[in-house]
Amino acid sequence: MAISYKNSSRKNPADKTIRPKNRDSKRQPMLNLHRIQPFKYDMREVLETSKMDPSVATSFLASLIAKASRNSVREAKEYAKTFLDTGELEKEDLDRISRLLDRYSKYR
Repeated sequence: MAISYKNSSRKNPADKTIRPKNRDSKRQPMLNLHRIQPFKYDMREVLETSKMDPSVATSFLASLIAKASRNSVREAKEYAKTFLDTGELEKEDLDRISRLLDRYSKYR
């Protein structure tokens, strides 16, 4: 005879999964991975019109996507700003990149 734990107050002793509750982290804007292809398309348009070297642009785009999808959009914007400081991006390009990051982000 099998014991059913569905309607019982007892817990299943075989169920030892413990999920930590991460209540310290706040929701922050991150890149929406469901819309990654349109984001890449728009970013490539921005990078083609900028004065950034195409070989640097591909690694820049990959790093920007990684930071925006894993850490936060804010960190991705800070990363892009370092390229403004080195002179590889202009202020207009940085503004366009920031707007794209805001447009393709969601809170999670």
